[in-house]
Amino acid sequence: LLRHYSEGRVLVLSGGSEPADEVHPEVRQVLAERGLEPEDHPKRFDAAMVQAADVVVTMGCGEECPYYPGRTYLDWEVEDPHGQPVERVRAIVDDIDTRVRALLTTMLTEPS
Repeated sequence: LLRHYSEGRVLVLSGGSEPADEVHPEVRQVLAERGLEPEDHPKRFDAAMVQAADVVVTMGCGEECPYYPGRTYLDWEVEDPHGQPVERVRAIVDDIDTRVRALLTTMLTEPS
């Protein structure tokens, strides 16, 4: 979502602490409804990704997420879409969408 809304103004790296083998079909469906296509395969985040970031958004990885001083960390408590019906996944994506838009506004208006 951030990659889409930033229109290339923000470099987005994405990874998970325990990524699934594939994007959940319900998530893929909801993103497709919005004209978006997720990455082919979820990937595990690594230290280099976190070190390269100015802002690190986590969604429940807790202690598994590496911490590096000088980065802004945001921990969004978001329901896991795994196993949820598509209606619930839409609500989860709507929640993330709202947060992403607010984050992008902040990122583009704050001096770097």
